[in-house]
Amino acid sequence: MALRSRILGCGSYLPEKIVTNDDLAKFVDTSDDWITARTGIKQRHMVTDGELTSDLARKAALNAIEHAGIDVQDIDLIVLGTTTPDNTFPSTATKVQAQLGLTHGFAMDVQAVCSGFMYALATADSFLKTKQAKTALVIGAESFTRLLDWEDRTTCVLFGDGAGAVILRAEEETAESSGILSTHLHSDGRYQDILMVDGGPSSTQTTGYVRMAGKEVFRHAVVNLAEVVKEALAANDLTADDIDWIVPHQANKRILDGTAKKLKVDPNKVVVTVDKHANTSAASIPLALDEAVRDGRIKRGDLLIIEAMGGGLTWGSALIRW
Repeated sequence: MALRSRILGCGSYLPEKIVTNDDLAKFVDTSDDWITARTGIKQRHMVTDGELTSDLARKAALNAIEHAGIDVQDIDLIVLGTTTPDNTFPSTATKVQAQLGLTHGFAMDVQAVCSGFMYALATADSFLKTKQAKTALVIGAESFTRLLDWEDRTTCVLFGDGAGAVILRAEEETAESSGILSTHLHSDGRYQDILMVDGGPSSTQTTGYVRMAGKEVFRHAVVNLAEVVKEALAANDLTADDIDWIVPHQANKRILDGTAKKLKVDPNKVVVTVDKHANTSAASIPLALDEAVRDGRIKRGDLLIIEAMGGGLTWGSALIRW
């Protein structure tokens, strides 16, 4: 019996603190006009002292569990995409597992930066299809602003904090069944230096700061994201016209526009939240997904593409029947 991972529900959480571009301009050499013109970002949510990635992840998870209408004890797998874990170890996923009162199953973190949720989803999908778990909680959560150099205006204006989650359940596959139709992951370590953090426990024993070669990242993003969407469509004998919604990683409005143009997709089919959330790394796709589901844009039966690219370089896509 072939299995398919069906998404039962989704949820998200954003820290209460909101920082606008004008707020940033008070202590960073920048302006609302400069940030908006280059990125489309108007504001971002930021964690406060004592607010951890696991806190954001837990709250998003609880919202997803409620939306899915399941018992928390049904969950036997947690995969959490994050670049900003609470600790070097243990994994933040095991902390969330304990906070949810789970003592069975297994939990792990996945590190693929902005592709983290995409990698976490594909990982959970594989475990469900091979019957190593039945019900999975997949989370993307970041307190990414803790990695920012506030004297580097080219990067510190781009990022925000938040978390999003989905509940997956393995169900018997039929031609009409909804769920994850396919996932497609890639990486190329030759380009790791164009988007990185210059610290770590092995190299500097410090957390480090985000460093980015913006023009290079933009070039790779538009090409790689368009190609990995085409790969997913080809694998399922579909065209871009069949897609109801693209839910992309929210890195930069220019990247979103450039990718849509390359795919010849109507921009109105692209879910955009970067203006309100900024780049929340692994959290951005599930945050955008949850918003579009809750406001009624995404409906049962719709065909979705999710896609992301992050440091590594890593990138990937998934085709989903909602």
